[in-house]
This record gives sequence, C-alpha cells and structure tokens, in this order.
Amino acid sequence: MTSTEVTTETEGSGPSGYAAARLRLLQQEARSGPPRRAALARLTDDWLTGLFTAAATRAGVRGAALVAVGGYGRGELSPRSDLDLLLLHDGSADAAALAALADAVWYPVWDLGLALDHSVRTPGEARKTAGEDLKVQLGLLDARPVAGDLGLVASLRTAILADWRNQAAKRLPALHELCQERAERMGELQFLLEPDLKEARGGLRDATALRAVAASWVADAPREGLAEARRTLLDTRDALHLTTGRATDRLALQEQDQVAGALGLLDADTLLRKVYEAARTVSYATDVTWREVNRVLRARSVRPKLRAMFSGGLGSKGAPERTPLADGVVDADGEVVLARAARPERDPVLPLRAAAAAAEAGLPLSRHLVRHLASTAQPLPVPWPPEAREELVTLLGAGEATVGVWEALEAEGIITRLLPDWERVHCRPQRNAVHTWTVDRHLVETAVRAASLTRRVHRPDLLLVAALLHDIGKGWPGDHSVAGEVIARDMATRIGFDKHDVGVIATLVRHHLLLVETATRRDLDDPATVRSVAEAVSSASTLELLHALTEADALATGPAAWSSWRASLVTDLVKRVAAVLAGESPEEPEETAPSAEHERLAIEALRTGEPVLALHTRPEEPAGDGEVEPVGVELLIALPDRPGVLPAAAGVLALHRLTVRAADLRAVELPNELGERADLLLLSWRVAAEYGSLPQAARLRADLVRALDGSLDIRARLAEREAAYPRRRGVKAPPPRVTVAAAGSRRATVIEVRAQDAPGLLHRIGRALEQSAVRVRSAHVSTLGANAVDAFYVTGTDGEPLSPDRAAEVAREVEMALGRPLEP
Repeated sequence: MTSTEVTTETEGSGPSGYAAARLRLLQQEARSGPPRRAALARLTDDWLTGLFTAAATRAGVRGAALVAVGGYGRGELSPRSDLDLLLLHDGSADAAALAALADAVWYPVWDLGLALDHSVRTPGEARKTAGEDLKVQLGLLDARPVAGDLGLVASLRTAILADWRNQAAKRLPALHELCQERAERMGELQFLLEPDLKEARGGLRDATALRAVAASWVADAPREGLAEARRTLLDTRDALHLTTGRATDRLALQEQDQVAGALGLLDADTLLRKVYEAARTVSYATDVTWREVNRVLRARSVRPKLRAMFSGGLGSKGAPERTPLADGVVDADGEVVLARAARPERDPVLPLRAAAAAAEAGLPLSRHLVRHLASTAQPLPVPWPPEAREELVTLLGAGEATVGVWEALEAEGIITRLLPDWERVHCRPQRNAVHTWTVDRHLVETAVRAASLTRRVHRPDLLLVAALLHDIGKGWPGDHSVAGEVIARDMATRIGFDKHDVGVIATLVRHHLLLVETATRRDLDDPATVRSVAEAVSSASTLELLHALTEADALATGPAAWSSWRASLVTDLVKRVAAVLAGESPEEPEETAPSAEHERLAIEALRTGEPVLALHTRPEEPAGDGEVEPVGVELLIALPDRPGVLPAAAGVLALHRLTVRAADLRAVELPNELGERADLLLLSWRVAAEYGSLPQAARLRADLVRALDGSLDIRARLAEREAAYPRRRGVKAPPPRVTVAAAGSRRATVIEVRAQDAPGLLHRIGRALEQSAVRVRSAHVSTLGANAVDAFYVTGTDGEPLSPDRAAEVAREVEMALGRPLEP
C-alpha cells in the first residue's frame, strides 16, 4: 500500500482513518486467514456505511441500499481484492440524486487506490441483467447488504435465488460450459508451475461455482476437505497480494519462496504441494458435482416421458437398471456402485476389483462407493493375493479410463493405503518445464501410455507395474533411480510378485533412463557403449520391457521428451544390445572408407582448399502419436583439417538459427596432386530450422569461410543474440555442469555438458574444447525443453583418450568457460 493510501482520508468517510486502520490490519502477522479476511470486510463495511449514510441524507435518497456482491459479499476480502458493489434503489429517487449518492461512495474508494466494480440498478434491472449475464447472476447469489434498506436487498436475494433455481435446467449447463472453457484456457492448477489461483481448473472460481450449484438445490458438492482447500487457496492469495503489493492471482516462480515464508512453510516446493493438494480436492469435487448435476437434469427431462408412458398403461418400476460388472459391483445409471450383496468388510480385494471393473467399462466410480470402501474395506494381506495383483494390472492396463478411477481412489486415501510409499510422490511438483504433470500423475500417465504398448512385450504385467513405479524414488533424496530401485523392490514384493519378477521390476526402475540417455548422448558405434547397456539389462526379455517403458515414460513426460529422432536412436541401440545379448560380440569397428558423397566432397575440398557443403533433406517420419514429424536435414561438410572447425561450424549454424541434433567429426587422409597425404575433416550434422525455411548451402559455406578466416566475428554476433534472448523474469537458470563420464569409451574420453539451452551453446562448448587443446571425435547433442545435455568424445593431440587427471582438468575448463557471460 502506498503512502498516499495510508494518509488519504475522505470527509464523511465514517470511522476516521480507514486507510490507516486497513494498513494496520494487513500488517498484523498474527492475524491472518479467514479472521483477517472477515475483519477486513467488516472494516470496509463500516467505512462504506458511513459514506453511504451521510451521502444518502445529503442527497435526500430513500429506498436505496449498498450491496456487496461476489467475494466481498461472502465476506472474503483479500488484501488487494476488488470491491464489488451494487447501489440498489427502488426507482423513487430522481437521477441527479442517485448520481450524487453514487459519486459520494465511488470516488472515495477510487481516491484510496482500491479497485472497484460497481453498478446502479433497481431490483427489476438487476434481475434482468442477471438473466442475460451468467456472471452477474453468480455474483448476486452472494449479495449481502452493507447499508441502507435491508428489506430491498432481502427481496432481491429471494428473487435471484428463485430465478436461479427455476432456471437451473438452462443455467447450470451454461455454467458448466463456462467452467470447461476456462479450464481449457487456463490449465489445471494442480499441475502448473505458475498457477493462477483463481482462474485455473481447481481454483477459486471452481469453488465458487460449486457454491452456485448447491444454491440451485440440484446437487451438492462433496463437503469433505472442500472448505479447507478453499482456505488454503485464499490464504495463498492473501500472502501473494501482500508479498507483491499487487492484485495478482498468478503464483509466479520468483515469488513462491517469499509466499511460502509468509505462510510459515519450508520452501516453494512445500507451498506448491499444498496448493496442488487443495486444487486436487476442488477438482475432484467439481467432477463429482457436475456428474451428479448432469444425472439429475437428465432424469428430470425423462420424467415427463415416463408419466406419459404410465398414463398410456405401460408399467415401469422407474428404478435405474443395475448391470453386473464384477463380483460385488454393478453399473447403475452410468456409475459403478456396490452390489446389494457386497460385503467390503469381508472382501479386501473389492476396492481394486471395483476400480478395475470401472476402468474397463469406462465408467466413473460412485463417490458414495469410494467413501464406503475407504471406511469399511479391510486392508489387503501382505504380500497381496494373486487376485489383487491381477486387478491392479487390469486397472493399469485400461488406458485413459485409468486416470479418473485412480484419482477417485486417491481422493479418499485408498491408494496410499494400498501402496504406502505413494504418499511421498503425492502432489509432488516437478520443477522442469519438460514435465507436464506432478510426479504421481506422471506415474499414472506413464502406465496409461504403457497400456498401449503391452502387445509389444511378453510380460505386460511387469511393464505396467514398472511404469507405475519408475519415478517412485523422486520422493526421496539422492538419485531417484537408485532410491527408486529399493522402493520398487519392496513395493513389488508387497504386491505379490515372485523373486524373479521383483528383480526385473527393480532393474527396470533403476535403468528407466538408460536407453534414451545412452542413445542420445553416446557413440553407438563404440562397442563399450553397447556392452555397458547389455551388462545393465542382462536379458533380452528385460531389454524388451525397458524399450517399451522408455517410450511410455517419454510420451507421458511431455511433447519435448520424445520424437521420431529419439525413437530411431533408441531402436538402433536396442537392436545392437539385443545382438550382444543373443551371443554376438561387437568388434572394434575398422576405419571404414568415407561414403561416396563424403568422398566427392572431400576431393573437392582438397582441390579448392576451402570448405565444401551439401544439404540433404531427410524424409519425414511418423512420430509416436502417428502424426508425421519432420526430422530435419543432413548437412555434410568437408574441409582441410585446421583448428577451430567445430566452434566455427557450430557458430555459423547458430547464426542461421539451425538446431543441431547430432554431429559427427572425422579425420581422413587423401593423396594430393603431389602424391602426398593431406589431412581433411569430414563433418556430418543432423540439423533442423528453429523456424522458417532452411538457408541455402551456399550461404552457409560463405559464412563458414568467413568464420574460419576471421572476417566474421561469430562471438560478437552471438553475444548480441544472447543479450536479446528472451528469459523469464526473475528465473535464474542453474549453472552449467561439465563432467567426465565413467567408463564411457575405450577409444575416447567422454565429456558430458549439461546447461541451459541458448543460441550458440554448441559454439561456446566447441571453442572451450579447442582452447583446452583436445580433439573432438564426435558430438551427441540432446535438448529437453530449456535444458541441453551434450556428450563429446575427445582425445588428446596424439589421438588417445585423456588421462583421468587431464580429463578432469578439461571438464573444469569447459565449465568455467560456460559459466562466464559471452562477450564480444
């Protein structure tokens, strides 16, 4: 609040010093949450009452009232909330007097810098506007008198509620459509790294919509935990307003630690988890409520037809048909409910059986069924009986329908009762833009993706359970794959798998990143690469499962995590590893002759003494979802061997906005005109345009020549680009990290670079490696969202791998170079 707000005091404003009193209230740290919101509303009521009463007397207006609507009407004023006010009058006052009264109330509010949403209407006008504008009607449902004619307000409230209930069949579907449109536009609060606490699905708008549904008398939302969830979201918004000093509902990354501190929470992750849990409660209540609304409205529309049938002599019991789905559960009116003979207290497998039946049928679990099972079903014995394990596998294998059923079980605590370790990943945020979901939802989504791949493996049950557990270690400190292996072993034993199957699941969890990381960051022509994967996997059947799990995990992560390019690299690696597991022993590859295309380019480069380039468009390939995905082009370069080729070539590609997906460098010798051996470099690049069309090879060649002779200052040009590179305000990327891969290759030393992706990153890495006096044999680059993970196979000038000490020194030098800002 500004100093102007503190010192301004308007004549006739009621209790003296409203602004100062408001400021004191907001600064009382011991007073927060609902008590502070209610106290702020009362303080504002008293001030506005003084303004209204004095102004109405001066203007001679009777038959008028000041009405709070929306959040103010509910008595829930956040520090920077708008004041939603209606000046209601009976139509007896003349326009000039009403205008004077309105000005006497509105202007002091504006003078204090408070946001105001205001209107002046008669009851009839208010009803008419509400009938035309759903948002106005929703606000009036929470109308509360602040000052003036209380009877006038009471009669309006009665009329608005009556209209709402009488028009429920029309207005509720419109409200549902409004909520769905907002959800599509704003996303799901429980999965967003920077959620809008009000507008996103599961936020405060949805909580208000649930109140409106309850007011219609058509259906009521589940009450358990809903009030606490609303309080969490409101408390978070209060802290956000006080932290930023702005009327914002978006919980931005740079403000999360401060907001967490204001709420007495440990850190931003703890805050997000708490917000996600609240949003999940609201979202679940929303799903249940709208399902019940649709069921009731559907039944109401059918009832007149049934009466007509009865009057025609056709008999009907009118009860919904109950169709058996599994032992103890039936389909009743589109929901899965308990059969009349079901005995949950004697049947511990019933929760899983009901869930599996619901998912297979594509039906929701009745909320009453889930609550009843949560309170009465007995815990499963450990290890689980075979039927329970089979029902879990059936549930996981049902595809998209699994998600809603799983969330219903999780909302009532059944999942954590079945799998206690699930609590650590429940609503756990993932601070990585590549990930779409929280950890727990990502695990379920991976199982959903794996369900579509079960025909590719001999043991679909192991694939589905490994998919569910592959990131379970993210709830523990350290490497989540290592921690996850231990947890998965315990959980698989609990679920009832035998010792061999438990070992397979543990291996899949431990190495769920092995294939994609190896395929995109290692030289697949190096026998050491293939042997290391074969040793980790140990069997063809496990390799088959790991291949499917890798794809399911990537597809469930987000659009940036999988592509036809990555799929082709992983498939190539799997074929090579499968050959080793079948008994074939990869030999050290001999130096093969260049391809005909490369040889042609090399001869031309030898003749001219300058770089020669060729661009070949790669055919489009089907992506994982069946759509066609462009995989870029192949860029071939041949030129006389000389220092600085890698940074120069990478820099030119960056200037032309070409993204490098893979790079291979190779030295060859060819006889020159004098019969002597001349050294040439052959480069094979996989590149794709960031946007727009590809540049012509002639332009690339011209710039490469200029870069190599020094007339094109790539460093200065990229520094300008980096200065203009868009970055999210207040978000600081973690520092780059450069390491030496252990036992990476017998032919070269593998230097691995992890850094924030940016234009010219590969140029900077190449420049740093050149300055460290090492030769780059090949490069394998991979970009996930904003993160680049690149691997470089390097040797000394003698062509041999670096010693451990020298390799560590090179890694430090590259890391220091990347940590410095790029300067012209």
